[in-house]
Order: sequence, then structure tokens, then C-alpha cells
Amino acid sequence: MINHFLQEISAGHHAYWFLIVGIILLSYLLEDLAIVTAASLAAQDQLPISLAMVAIAFGIITGDFGLYYLGLLTRKVRWLRYKTLTNKYFKVVQNRLSKNAFLNIFVIRFTPGLRAIGFTLSGFFLIPLPIFLSAVTFATTLWTGVVFGVVYYLGTRAWLQATQYQWLLIPVGVVALLMINRIIRRSISRESL
Repeated sequence: MINHFLQEISAGHHAYWFLIVGIILLSYLLEDLAIVTAASLAAQDQLPISLAMVAIAFGIITGDFGLYYLGLLTRKVRWLRYKTLTNKYFKVVQNRLSKNAFLNIFVIRFTPGLRAIGFTLSGFFLIPLPIFLSAVTFATTLWTGVVFGVVYYLGTRAWLQATQYQWLLIPVGVVALLMINRIIRRSISRESL
């Protein structure tokens, strides 16, 4: 797989590097926009689908690991560690997160608004790195595959390629994902009441 990846880059355009780096950097800021953008570029044959998928996966997983590592670093701040580890509410959160950590991290990946704090706390509470990375990788692969697949499928349809409005796929896809996140967030807040 790595050989295939490197062959596509070397045989392709130098612009692939810029697109790949751009997708990775965009995934650090707005994951859903990066997924939609990568799928649109692949659908328009601007970037091979394998390179687009690798760039997205690499960007999202390294971003999630960055949050985990941030949690590890904040654990080294003595007064912060003391305050959090002696707080009874943090103990509850630590117990819930640590108990069945794989499933909890998997669910956090799909819950809007919980990813940054959940992954940072995973590092802070010393969730084992192999469990964290396996849960994040599995959830990322699932989410990216679904969103990328839908956008790519729509982008390769003849009726959309025949129009001059194919570029609208990116903003429409992002708005659709934002609406889905909003609906999920509302349903979660209703259930917690």
C-alpha cells in the first residue's frame, strides 16, 4: 500500500503534494470540510482517490493523537494535576472514560462537541495508547468512509459533472454535515435532561 501511495505521488503531478498537505492541514481545523473537499477533488479527478483517503485519515488520526498528547502534557503541570485528580467530578469522568475505554472513545468520535475534551482527557487520564489509537482509527475509518463515499458518489454522477455547478458540492456537503451535527447535539441534550 505504501509503495502504491508513493508511486502515485511520484508519477503524478507535484500539485498532489500541495493538495495532500492542504487536506491534512484543513483536517486539523475542520474535519468535515476536509473530508468533503478531498472527496470532491477525487470525484473531479484532481487527486487520486487513494491519496485523498490517505491524506484525510492521516490528518484526522494525527489530529486526534495531538489532542491525546496535549492531555499527557497537561498532566505534567503539578497544580493542574492536583486540582483535577482531587476533584470528585473528575474522578467520575475518569471512571466512566476508563471503563470500557474503546467504546467510549469510539462514541466520543461521533458526538459533536466532545472530541476535543474527550480525547484530551483520554491522554490526561492515561488511557492506554493502543486502545485510544485503535478506537480512533476504527471510528475515523467508518466516519470518513461513509462521508467520503457519499460525496464521491454524488460528485461522479454524470448529471453533476455535466453542470458548471459541481463546485457547489463542497458547501452543500458541509452544510448538510453541520445540520446533522446540530440534530445529534440537540437529541443528546434532550436525552440528558
